[in-house]
Amino acid sequence: MRVALLTEGGYPYARGEGGAWCDRLVRGLPGHDFEVYALSRSERTEAGGRVELPAQVRRVRSERLWGAPPRDDGRCARAGRRARRRRFLHHYRELAAALAGGDESAAGGAGSAAGVGVGVGVGVLGISDAGADGYGGARADRFASGLYGLAELAREEGGLPGLLRSEHALRVLEDVCRTPGARPLLTGIGVVDLLTAAELLERALRPLSAPWYEPDGLGSADLCHAVSGGPATLPGLLAKRFFGTPLLVTEYGVRLREALLAHRASGLSAEVRVLLTAFHRLLAGESYREAALITPGSTHARRWQERCGADRSRLRTVYPGMEAARFARAGEAAEAAGADAPTGHSDPTLTWVGRPDPAKDLIALLHAFDAIRTAEPGARLRILHVRGGDDAYLAGCRTLAAQLFPDEARDAVTVGESPVTFEEIGSPGAPQLADAYASGDVVVLSSIVEGFPLSLVEAMFCGRATVSTDVGAVREVIGGTGLVVPPRNPKALADACLALLREPERAARLGAAARERALELFTVERCEGAFREIYLELVAHWPVRREPLRDTDGVPRPFAEPAEAHVPGRLTPVLPAPTWARRPQPAGLPFHGGDRT
Repeated sequence: MRVALLTEGGYPYARGEGGAWCDRLVRGLPGHDFEVYALSRSERTEAGGRVELPAQVRRVRSERLWGAPPRDDGRCARAGRRARRRRFLHHYRELAAALAGGDESAAGGAGSAAGVGVGVGVGVLGISDAGADGYGGARADRFASGLYGLAELAREEGGLPGLLRSEHALRVLEDVCRTPGARPLLTGIGVVDLLTAAELLERALRPLSAPWYEPDGLGSADLCHAVSGGPATLPGLLAKRFFGTPLLVTEYGVRLREALLAHRASGLSAEVRVLLTAFHRLLAGESYREAALITPGSTHARRWQERCGADRSRLRTVYPGMEAARFARAGEAAEAAGADAPTGHSDPTLTWVGRPDPAKDLIALLHAFDAIRTAEPGARLRILHVRGGDDAYLAGCRTLAAQLFPDEARDAVTVGESPVTFEEIGSPGAPQLADAYASGDVVVLSSIVEGFPLSLVEAMFCGRATVSTDVGAVREVIGGTGLVVPPRNPKALADACLALLREPERAARLGAAARERALELFTVERCEGAFREIYLELVAHWPVRREPLRDTDGVPRPFAEPAEAHVPGRLTPVLPAPTWARRPQPAGLPFHGGDRT
């Protein structure tokens, strides 16, 4: 089977968990041929280089969503400029009107796009049921009409990036924003905001102009697998429209939610955010409608998809697969220690592992640990962080820790040290990932925003008891094998941590149960098996697109090539032998067929 893997900002460039998940999937399915169609988000992504690809990845093709637009391929010079411009303006007006139209309150308007909180609920970000939020019906149809019209124009005549950045496109965008019926917030949009919105829309629509839509490109794939939502689904949508290729959409972190939060933190104006929010919301709805199957990574992601119009009958939850072998030694050691009736010790240790940024709320964790130290003076906190986080936020956390916990010494001749340590995983002297989890008695997650909590799954593989905030898919992942507290509540976090630190036997039981749950649900082998079945199921139910055989005159011969089937193993008769084949059997010999009469 030929699978087109559609990625955005991840595989084969990123070395984070998103890229690692794709790499594990590809390596675990060596019987298929993969072609990667990658969308690059930034220059930094490409500068890191590609990961080493397995032999089943036959080709990698990439397109940038950053920087200057791609050069014109010259086809537009041969086409009638006026006719091409009229055609472009018609389709672009359809798409822009879908972005600007609708009731302001439906998607939160100024309050949603301009000032949404960092909450995790669907309603907090202004997403309600698909039929009632202003993004369905005629508006979705208008968006799809404009989107596919622009894609066909780009495929036939080229020059789309230049048209999207032209003065004509700017005038259309301004016109639809000031048209009666548009969102009230957009009626006063200024020139600077129009220029910014037009530039960002051009970048988001670059996949429409990618040179991928030919018979030897996406036209040769049996299946398109978009490993995230958002722009990564655009090539799959066009492959289905141009070639009838089935589309599979996998989302472990909901791309729409990520886009909304990124827009809020970007410093863009409220008017620009309204337009970008509408684009991502309508694109999500279109990809969910056109996908043959959608595989959310959790019930949390599934809820978002249902609210955005995904059909429940085409939703199938597949948890991300992780390598349990990396944590086997730590998990087995935890099981052996738990069997020995553990008792409390003088320096109970909490461990936090992850990428430092404001969404992880390390500030609340430090304040919770202040209360823990009051009750347990010997407690310690190890913050083990990976690279790629918010350096300014990490520096602020270090400063707060130094203020709350000055260096302490046991006696007059001992060098003082802080009960809170910050260590970078992978640096000299710092533990490796599995050892980082094993170094503490309890693993803590204090996030206020979380998708699928990978760090919790890793802690569960290591057999550690966990205390987590109730965000994202945390409760679904833990499943009763850890303690869950409300976010932004240092007192509740401190009380839960103290409960496990003071009851090591209970912590050991929870850790053992957590390891069993992780081995049952979150291994890479289980994920590979699920996608192996999904690939075969989708292709088996999709019409064959192979060209029929033809005779010497070019006339199709649809029945010249008979269908073939391969059944492994040896077939055994299950029906009794016919009457004429029945013969009396000599006494004492085994009987091998028919009724013995």
